[in-house]
Amino acid sequence: MPERADAIVVLGCRVLPSGRLTTAASRRATKAAEAYLAGVAPHIVTSGGRRWGAQIEAEALRRALVRAGVPEQAVTTELWSLTTHENAVFSAEILRRRGARRVLVVTCVWHVERAIRDFRGVGVDAWPLPSEGVRVGALRRMYRRGHELACTWLDQRALRRAHALVRAVPRPDPRGSGAPSAEENTR
Repeated sequence: MPERADAIVVLGCRVLPSGRLTTAASRRATKAAEAYLAGVAPHIVTSGGRRWGAQIEAEALRRALVRAGVPEQAVTTELWSLTTHENAVFSAEILRRRGARRVLVVTCVWHVERAIRDFRGVGVDAWPLPSEGVRVGALRRMYRRGHELACTWLDQRALRRAHALVRAVPRPDPRGSGAPSAEENTR
């Protein structure tokens, strides 16, 4: 893991209807705040558009970061994603606009491998910054493993579809005519 990064991305997690973070979400926010306050990165993106009652994950995480001492202007919220793959896709655009190249991704230990794969799959130089977890029983570990396997397959499918769409869209002629280039017309 790099000692410095251009940004930290905190992945969304379930939030209680009251707006209070669950234990897992709280650990993610704490890990991101600690890294920011230690000077690891100058900016944080909270990623997650899923609603839990009236609460949106990214907004609840932003509030927790600000309470932990992170300046409000140092946090950007990504409010569209509903999956880890979408966290990567939508956060990547925010990161590109900010000029962020090297990014630390904060999520749970059991989820970090897939998250890093998704971010790298959309062109982000992503590195793990896992939040500490609590010990869970064998049944919970099996559930998480099965969940990650299924979601990995779905994420890879979404990435293949996205790449196919990008290849299918005609590009304008670089000479400026606005029409598809001859190469595009042969596809």
